Amino acid sequence: MKHKERIERALSALQERTYYAPYPENPRAYAEDGDAIGKEAFQKQLSNPFVGLVDEGNLGYIGEEVSPYMMVGLGVQYPKFSSEILVNRAQTAHNEWKKLSVENRADLLIDMLDAVSNRFFELGYATMHTTGQSFIMSFQASGPHANDRAMESVALGFHELTRYSSQVDWVKNMGKFDLTIKKNFKPVSKGVGLVIGCSTFPTWNTVPGVFANLIAGNTAIIKPHPKSVLPIAIVVAEMQKVLTQNGLSPYTVQLAVDTTAEPITKELAKHSLVKLIDYTGGSTFGEYIESLPGKTVFTEKAGVNSVILESINDSKSVFGNLAFSFSLYSGQMCTAPQNIFVPAEGITTAEGQLSFDEVVNGLSAAVKGLAENPKMGAFVMGAIQNDTTRNRVKDTLNKNGGTELSAEVTHPEFPDARLQTPTVMGVDAASNIWREECFGPIVFVVKTKDAESALQLAANMASSKGAITCLCYSTNEDYMQKVEEDMNAVFTPVSFNFTGAAFVNQHAAFSDFHVSGGNPSGNATFTDSLYINRRFVWVGNRFA
Repeated sequence: MKHKERIERALSALQERTYYAPYPENPRAYAEDGDAIGKEAFQKQLSNPFVGLVDEGNLGYIGEEVSPYMMVGLGVQYPKFSSEILVNRAQTAHNEWKKLSVENRADLLIDMLDAVSNRFFELGYATMHTTGQSFIMSFQASGPHANDRAMESVALGFHELTRYSSQVDWVKNMGKFDLTIKKNFKPVSKGVGLVIGCSTFPTWNTVPGVFANLIAGNTAIIKPHPKSVLPIAIVVAEMQKVLTQNGLSPYTVQLAVDTTAEPITKELAKHSLVKLIDYTGGSTFGEYIESLPGKTVFTEKAGVNSVILESINDSKSVFGNLAFSFSLYSGQMCTAPQNIFVPAEGITTAEGQLSFDEVVNGLSAAVKGLAENPKMGAFVMGAIQNDTTRNRVKDTLNKNGGTELSAEVTHPEFPDARLQTPTVMGVDAASNIWREECFGPIVFVVKTKDAESALQLAANMASSKGAITCLCYSTNEDYMQKVEEDMNAVFTPVSFNFTGAAFVNQHAAFSDFHVSGGNPSGNATFTDSLYINRRFVWVGNRFA
């Protein structure tokens, strides 16, 4: 096995949960001319048919992506296929792919990741101009971090698929003779998998399911969001290239592109040959996917993440950390905090008591200071992916008497970029405004009766609406223990007293489980054993 040592190293990291990054996140770790080559490759794609996908039998070319920075259409066109063609090709490819050994599949999948790593810079520009993430965030999230999560699926899949003996002579002494039965044990894949992507993280949220399907012997059809196709198209092109070079069907992995006017997601999801579905996106459609009969489903849906402020040492470092978390990609992250629960009497600090209003004003000032920092503001916030997100926030403010934060921010390179500074809005716990997800650049500081009430509200929100993260600031060990117990009881992980370079938004592959699978924010986890084991079935055969 070519990549055995790499698989073993990844498995060791998974078990130890320590820092491990098989694909470095620093751009300087890659070719010195990589940025220039990647930028040129991205620019050559604009206003042209995408190069690299197998397009035989296509029904034409489609594409509707718009750069949130340039505010013009990218003009990239992708081959269009009918749902029937996609599924039938995937089913045929499955008959070939499932026969490969787990070792061969693992080697090929790591070869694919290595091939993708050669295009990290191009992926960075593609992600930047489809999602609105800053370039460095785009480079890391769609490149090294996505590859790390995919490697996580491959390594854990290899472990789960090889954990039992494949064959054995079973011997039972019957007194005067031995009963011997030959047995074999096979992990049998389920078939065709559909992976439904989102507009904000088109590769990071997509490749774990794709590579989990493939290592288990299934094939994968990737249905990206029509506004964020280019990044995952680059990944699929490299995967198909490796398959073709090894004499295998490129239809083992396919890209199913559609438009907002003529979507094909439901057609694919309902198809009788589609056995597995991975989904990232809003709760309403996620619940529809979960309701489909006869499917094995893995979802990451919406959640409402909380911060509990009980007591702190240094308000400047805490408010600065929270301001960065609010502003990172303008709150367009599934891990971004939305509700900040603060007792009505305020919070104690090493500098004295801070009233509720002083907390709101302190957080607002920290966000404003970051936004207006010429070296950080526009680059941390990035751009708003679509007008729906921006309008949602504006409508919420208009209906509730709020105002937008008065921070004038423009991007130094893209003056037309769709920017919006996060708003920090103080509200009473009796209000309903904070009780639903408001995806995007808005944060509600919720005035609660006391610290105990703050915890109860955070736990109730996680239980009823779902939560992927929770952040707590407290200098009281007993209170921290109570927060950990109550939030874990509703299957929500807690981060405590983050300052400096540690941010609640960020989850590390090989260490942090992403989504617990235990509350309404989703039913699956990047990456635990269930994420792999539900994609195949163990079958044993016996021979007398």
